[in-house]
Amino acid sequence: MAESVSSAIIKDPDAPPPVSAPTTAPRLSIPFGIRLPAAITTSCVIGGYLGLTHGSQMAGFRFRAENSHRLPTTSTGWYMYHKSKNYHMAFGGIKEAFKMGGKLGFWAAGFFVVEEAVDEVRGGRRDFLSTVVAGLGVTGGFSAWNRFPLITAARSAKVGLITGLAFGLVQDAVSLAKGRRLAYVDFILRRNRSREALES
Repeated sequence: MAESVSSAIIKDPDAPPPVSAPTTAPRLSIPFGIRLPAAITTSCVIGGYLGLTHGSQMAGFRFRAENSHRLPTTSTGWYMYHKSKNYHMAFGGIKEAFKMGGKLGFWAAGFFVVEEAVDEVRGGRRDFLSTVVAGLGVTGGFSAWNRFPLITAARSAKVGLITGLAFGLVQDAVSLAKGRRLAYVDFILRRNRSREALES
């Protein structure tokens, strides 16, 4: 008799879901040891591409400005002019690619390390809150490193907040789609069911 009562309670569809225990499931089902190098590599590649295009363009403009007073007058001179210009553009692009790729990779690594650290401090709970903290922390460090004025630092913090919130919610949506429960989702469901129970 007691078993039938307990089974009925367990199978009650109106019963609120149990409190979610802290989970150690990795974000996006990718272990941190793989996710961090992948994020750094991707950021370095993107930063390298942006640096290559920007650096080569700026080097070309600089070469033209420095040699505008001594333009060649012969076909051979123009050939050497463009050859030297292409060399300077290639060198400037490669130099800027390494510079920007390294910077972007460094800050991306900081973001994912802070996110993982906050997850661990919170007892293994992985949701958008840790991502928001990581976004704000990294943008704050970036602003302090570059000694931005207060207005610029506030704008950077706003970008970090929006980016962290968006990326965190995307990760949470993927986790829910994979069947992982989130503490704040369970909290909202419990409140709604408690309210419905009181109204009924």
